Amino acid sequence: MKLESISIKRTDNLNEKWVQDIIADDPTILGLGDLIVKDKERMQPNAGRLDLLLQDPESLKRYEVEIQLGSVDESHIIRTIEYWDIERKRYPQYEHVAVIIAEEITARFLNVIQLFNGAIPLIAVKMTAYKVGSEYALTFVKVLDEVTYGLIDEDEPVAEPTDRNYWESKRASKKSVSATDALLKIVNEVEPKATLKYNKHYIGLEVNGSAMNFVSFVPRKSIVIMNFKILKSQEVDDIVEENGFDKLAYDAQFRQYRIRLDSTIDEKQKEAIHQLVKIAYDAYGK
Repeated sequence: MKLESISIKRTDNLNEKWVQDIIADDPTILGLGDLIVKDKERMQPNAGRLDLLLQDPESLKRYEVEIQLGSVDESHIIRTIEYWDIERKRYPQYEHVAVIIAEEITARFLNVIQLFNGAIPLIAVKMTAYKVGSEYALTFVKVLDEVTYGLIDEDEPVAEPTDRNYWESKRASKKSVSATDALLKIVNEVEPKATLKYNKHYIGLEVNGSAMNFVSFVPRKSIVIMNFKILKSQEVDDIVEENGFDKLAYDAQFRQYRIRLDSTIDEKQKEAIHQLVKIAYDAYGK
């Protein structure tokens, strides 16, 4: 049977809600992974409604999705970025990605979107509707993917080094950097030569002058996020759960466990941190 592509915008019996419902029924059709629906028509303070909020159940990455019938335009781009910005500020514990879906994404607007990409994680998806007999179908093709950046590691020659003062005065506080020093002492029980290496976005480890980030740290004003480069497993899940750590979502992209720590770590938790450091150290580079 020959497929007949149609314009949803110019079709009387189809509308944006129809598209929303199809995506919500099976978000995998977008080609962004096995996502789940967190919300539809999500109210934004003084800014209207977000069409769809999707989430990856493993990494917990959230996708702020805006749908445009017809051709993408300036207001659609601005609205998508605005909703993405509102959500990431409301829920900073998650990674957020803006998603623009439209029937037409012209070369001109694709170029405009690409200017934002890199500074703003943004995905553009072209949707096409087809009439199949008396029924309708939708297809989605990703025409622009988000630009992702990894941690600066030993295989990357150029880093953005900073110093301790940068973290104490700008990114975090003296208290949380001192807490990082205390955590380093636990690391040194496993690797005595490890020292802190201050980078712009995280504090890593250095051994004999080379980066060795089997663990890393992101101090905040009053807490420290400690990352362990370990493949996800039931054994490690049990260690984290049984010791009452304030855990963040597992980072599937960089394959690391993340826990939020403050100055109230007890002896049992110190022993558990030592255990996690040892697992990460033994697995590093394998």
